[in-house]
Amino acid sequence: TEYAEFLHCKGKKFTDFDEVRQEIEVETDRVTGMNKGISSVPINLRIYSPHVLSLTLIDLPGITKVPVGDQPPDIEQQIRDMIMQFISRENCLILAVTPANTDLANSDALKLAKEVDPQGLRTIGVITKLDLMDEGTDAREVLENKLLPLRRGYIGVVNRSQKDIDGKKDIKAALLAERKFFLSHPSYRHMADRMGTPYLQKVLNQQLTNHIRDTLPAFRSKLQSQLLSIEHEVEVYKNFRPEDPTRKTKALLQMVQQFSVDFEKRIEGSGDQVDTLELSGGAKINRIFHERFPFELVKMEFNEKELRREISYAIKNIHGIRQVTGLFTPDMAFEAIVKKQIVKLKGPCLKSVDLVMQELINTVKKCTKKLATYPRLCEETERIVAGYIREREEKTKDQV
Repeated sequence: TEYAEFLHCKGKKFTDFDEVRQEIEVETDRVTGMNKGISSVPINLRIYSPHVLSLTLIDLPGITKVPVGDQPPDIEQQIRDMIMQFISRENCLILAVTPANTDLANSDALKLAKEVDPQGLRTIGVITKLDLMDEGTDAREVLENKLLPLRRGYIGVVNRSQKDIDGKKDIKAALLAERKFFLSHPSYRHMADRMGTPYLQKVLNQQLTNHIRDTLPAFRSKLQSQLLSIEHEVEVYKNFRPEDPTRKTKALLQMVQQFSVDFEKRIEGSGDQVDTLELSGGAKINRIFHERFPFELVKMEFNEKELRREISYAIKNIHGIRQVTGLFTPDMAFEAIVKKQIVKLKGPCLKSVDLVMQELINTVKKCTKKLATYPRLCEETERIVAGYIREREEKTKDQV
């Protein structure tokens, strides 16, 4: 007995295929709305019948160039991304459907298929609407695989028109009409046995069987390696107890250690990720010490005449009423002058300390991004480490 089942209607069997069509329309409207919206969520339909071959088909939408109804402005890109998501898989065959009454060179289906399957190993061309071509024209060259050759060739089909569907023309009658069209058309008569929906079904079934045979060894190998990996994980977590406090402590310790390693690597410059946009971490601190600090010193104003006068006064004040004699500057005068000059370095030093501290805080924030899954741990780590850095900053400023 022929019947159909939907994944979203588990346990319910549809024996009337008009009801199947209605259910598809209802489910489409439920997921996408009533005004031509789209969704990447598939409607899963399984048909059981003695008259069909074992095939899994994914019916993808055609590319919409201009949004209508509730469709978003980037509808073309969204549909393209959805199609690419499916046809990029190496294990699927691509049915590139193109209407015969349009230029094959403008076919979106063939263009997308070529992007993911440039050798044409997985692409089968399907030409529809052969009965709607202008009088005096035909698709013979295309169907004979001469115009735009495909490794697997093209198959022509004639589907029911909207009028036939509205008039509830039965599938058997539609297949007979299709067969009659190919046998009676002068351009397609010689290849009628390689055209039509029944032949397409047969080819697809054969191609799918061959494709499965070709890909099965690699697929089996991949599954076996995944199975071994999972078995290893099962062995590791066999006695795992989520609430075990020792495991929690161990996990916490590992994350803190990882943070420590990441921080050290960013300062030393041996991290696993290299920033190509700006200086950061140890490189920026190095620049502060070797470029910014010397630059600040060079900017300082220095009046040699004033300094000589200060030295002269210092020496004279040290000697008091005694006559200034001797080749050497008195120690006390030297210290007084030097200390006064060193005080001028305080500003650039404190500025450098602030810059280094800010870069260390930024580095801490970058390292805690890996702990973002645990917001509280991330926050506490930042607070503790930043607090320690600020404490060191105060001590450094005191020393300055």
